[in-house]
Amino acid sequence: MKPDKYKHIDDNDLLKQFYADKNNEWLGILLQRYTLLLLGVCMKYLKNEEEAKDGVQQVFLKAITELHKYKVDYFKSWLYMVAKNHCLMKLRNKDKYSVEISEQLLSAPDNTEDKKEFEAKDIALTQMETALQQLNTEQQQCVTLFYLHKKSYHEITEQTGFSLLQVKSNIQNGKRNLKIMLERLQQHGQ
Repeated sequence: MKPDKYKHIDDNDLLKQFYADKNNEWLGILLQRYTLLLLGVCMKYLKNEEEAKDGVQQVFLKAITELHKYKVDYFKSWLYMVAKNHCLMKLRNKDKYSVEISEQLLSAPDNTEDKKEFEAKDIALTQMETALQQLNTEQQQCVTLFYLHKKSYHEITEQTGFSLLQVKSNIQNGKRNLKIMLERLQQHGQ
C-alpha cells in the first residue's frame, strides 16, 4: 500500500479499518502521517536527535503491539501521549535525579508564559506536519530523507532512484514550498 494513495482517508476511517481487519498496513499509514509530530515530541523531551529517533521507533513498536488492545477514538492524541510517556519514562530511568525533572515535565505548565510557549510549539509542529503532507510525493520524500533522516544527497539518490539534480531540486523546491505553506497557515491561524 502506498500511503499517498490514502491521503483522502481521514484518521478515524483508517483506524476503523485497522480495528476491522487488524491489518498493520492501515496502522503504518497512520504512523507515517505522524512521524514528524513524534520526532518533535521526542526532541522536545530528550533533547538528543539519536535518542529522539530511537524514541519514535519505540513508539511505533508500542503502537503496533498495543493499539489492538484499546479502543482509541483520537489516534493523534493517543500517539502523542504514548510518545510523551515514553520520553518521560526514559528520562525517569536515566538516573535517580531525573525523577524530579520528570515530575516537573508531567505537570502542566504553571505560568501563562510556559503554557503559551507549549501551545505555540504544538501549533508549529502541527502546521509543519500539515505543510509537509501537502508537498508532492517526490518533494515530501526528499525533504523527509534529508532533514528528518539526515541522509546525504548521494544516499537519497540511491534510495529513491532520482538523479542528483532531481534530489537537489526536490529539496530546494520542497523547502521553499514548505515555507510558503507555513506562512499561509500562520496567516490563517490554522
